[in-house]
Amino acid sequence: MRRTTGSSMRRGLLALCVVAALAGTSTAAPAPASTAASVPERAATPGKTIVLPGATSAEGIAAGHGSTFYAGDYFGGDIYRGDIEAGTAARFIDAPRGRNALGMKAHTRHDLLFVGGGRTGQAYVYDTRTGRTVRSYRFGPAGSAFVNDVVLTRDGAWFTDSLQAKLYFVPVDRHGAPGRFTTLRVSGPAAEIKGPFNLNGIQATPDGRTLVVAHSTKGALYTVDPASGRSAAIAGVPVPRVDGIVLHGRTLWAVQGFRNQVQRIALNGTLTRGRSKKTIKSGLFRTPSTAARFGDTLAVVNAKLHTGTPPTAKRYEVVVVDG
Repeated sequence: MRRTTGSSMRRGLLALCVVAALAGTSTAAPAPASTAASVPERAATPGKTIVLPGATSAEGIAAGHGSTFYAGDYFGGDIYRGDIEAGTAARFIDAPRGRNALGMKAHTRHDLLFVGGGRTGQAYVYDTRTGRTVRSYRFGPAGSAFVNDVVLTRDGAWFTDSLQAKLYFVPVDRHGAPGRFTTLRVSGPAAEIKGPFNLNGIQATPDGRTLVVAHSTKGALYTVDPASGRSAAIAGVPVPRVDGIVLHGRTLWAVQGFRNQVQRIALNGTLTRGRSKKTIKSGLFRTPSTAARFGDTLAVVNAKLHTGTPPTAKRYEVVVVDG
């Protein structure tokens, strides 16, 4: 499969807009960009949806090979596999009872999928060729640890805990074998525990020497040193109700679920300050939680947590928008 290109996705989105116009549907046009550099652009993007058939909830998403994506049934634990270009998805892994599926990342080199287990205090590693469980981890007792999101570096996988100021690291050797986990205690401003969801989304620089974490309750972004656990604030970019984040180069996308938007942020070279460049909105967003990047587009999961926890919506989907 080939990875979705910006031009092909834009053609798809244009086609959707044409269909909407012919059907008499009103589609909001993007607001013009402000001439003031400090004022972010606000874009209303129509987007398209990919339904997760049979899902009872949703939360995490990961980019796989080419246009393949993986998404999870939050409270059911099942994993879906889909195609961004084809606009299709189907249940891929029927998870054992009692598992959750939140943030996830695909290790395409070794055909592995790392999944946070949420309130179970666990994390899981699946084989993306066969769907079998390669390994499972218990980072903490259920109810005391909430394993929320994960990022991959060249050495392994880092998981956040939304109830404790801790990160968990699972090493992956050169043969693709996950090893024994270790725990890193976070210090500094990111370590403050203020509510039910603290450390949440997580990303890493390409060399793995700096982690970037989102703090949901504080609505803030921080860097974390993976060697010492020391954290520092990224100034200038408040992100209220932030959930998952995506990092590419010096551009960061922050999903703000209960605001039904994704904020695109430009970071400086030292990751000490950022500036909001664009606020992505869509009438298709329904409490989005996490996102994955495919070229110039984002695939964003509708968690629909505005309906309750667990949510009570009748269907769950991925929304594909221009990033």
